[in-house]
Amino acid sequence: MDQGGIGRKKDRNLTRDPRASLCIDEGFRYVTLEGTIGMIDDQVTAQADNAAPAGRCHDAIQAEEMTWDEFAREERVSLLVHVGRADGHGFDDKE
Repeated sequence: MDQGGIGRKKDRNLTRDPRASLCIDEGFRYVTLEGTIGMIDDQVTAQADNAAPAGRCHDAIQAEEMTWDEFAREERVSLLVHVGRADGHGFDDKE
């Protein structure tokens, strides 16, 4: 899940066209995901999703301060990818 502020360019664009793709590669290996984006604007969920990365990168006190100082005053939205197609290459030692 990704998150952002409501009314920003990302959620305006995804409201207009919810299609998305993601490619993760490592050398000649890759995984590609294609699908649509669902938006979760429930503030309890969106704020919790927004706080999660801070908790992984900082100690609990720093994470809470960062979350409150930078994000809690904003209305947030979480983005959820509904995968419709997945493709991978290079994971079975075959070209």
